Amino acid sequence: MHETYKISSVSKNGSSLLVDWNDGEKSTYNFLWLRDNCPSGVHPTARERTFNLLTVTENIHPKSYEINPEGMLEIEWSEGDHISKYDSKWLRHNCYTLKNKESYKSPYTLWDNSMQNSFEKITIDYEEIISGDEGLKKWLEQLHYLGISLVKNAPTEKDSGFDLLKNISHHRETFFKTPFQVIDIPNPNNSAYTAKDLRNHIDLPYYEIAPGYQFLHCLINEAAGGQSIAVDGFRVALYLKENFNDYFNILLNTPVKFVNRDYTANTIRVMHAPLITLDRNNDFNDIRFSAAYMGVMDCSPDKMDKFYIAYRKLLELLHDEKFEINFRLEPGDIYSFNNRRVLHGRKEYDPNSGERHLQGYYIDRDEIIGRLNFLNKVNP
Repeated sequence: MHETYKISSVSKNGSSLLVDWNDGEKSTYNFLWLRDNCPSGVHPTARERTFNLLTVTENIHPKSYEINPEGMLEIEWSEGDHISKYDSKWLRHNCYTLKNKESYKSPYTLWDNSMQNSFEKITIDYEEIISGDEGLKKWLEQLHYLGISLVKNAPTEKDSGFDLLKNISHHRETFFKTPFQVIDIPNPNNSAYTAKDLRNHIDLPYYEIAPGYQFLHCLINEAAGGQSIAVDGFRVALYLKENFNDYFNILLNTPVKFVNRDYTANTIRVMHAPLITLDRNNDFNDIRFSAAYMGVMDCSPDKMDKFYIAYRKLLELLHDEKFEINFRLEPGDIYSFNNRRVLHGRKEYDPNSGERHLQGYYIDRDEIIGRLNFLNKVNP
């Protein structure tokens, strides 16, 4: 698109205005769309739409229209004794004719075991993040585009993770409290609170909306074993789609029951959702996977055979070494990742060999993307 947007001509066509641009492009603007988006109908500080579309009829149309001396599209409406003025740059930026011609490009960089040799791509120093917006932006880009980031050299005082996360936004509270303590305890209400190995999974799949991002802050790690594991669920899903497309479609279209029976909260949480979901661009949106919290499957009998074959293949791929990266968390590390994309696991450790203490935090995905949009000065 040209940096200077000038309207060459305007004409009426049915229920829309047709705009010809100085670079040869053409745009269509529906009458109701134009009236609904009149700049005068937005609160100046709250930036919320104040105009009520129900105050006009569906037959509203321009009584007159012109390109005024400032180069703006000016419309006198047939109802409400109202005149709207639209800046040409705004019209071009929000042109849905041209937007729907654009090819979608995924923001995600998918990865596999080869990331083991490129750890610098997913590593950042704590001081770089807190030193200013550029460091924070770099961290958020790792989190959004790659889905994972390992923060190094953070303070190791209890609850000090709040000092870092406040640079993003507020945290997501859950019944585990914040921060939650990842330590070996008797009578745990979650298998993470043991020294046993943890299969690759996301957290809280039994919530309608699982937490978007998770931050595991290592305070102490003197125990033998306990290596962390990470898998890019989007990369695995793409592999499944390309090599086992029938399985992919079964998992995409079959809701799975997830159940949490937490004896400490006197609550039974149940959620049905597919293991893989896509967004409006058919890009990956969520991987919802935890064998530990998968309930008794209850899809229709004609789907059950196919589902279990597909589910077993996904389970196999999510634990295939060609997709896994492994690393040991050291005191001062904050293992940060997209909880609805990157599956995490842990190898068993020996609780008698030394202390191991992590503190965990959640932040919703909207807050990560919203903060990054602000730093990038995104104009939606």
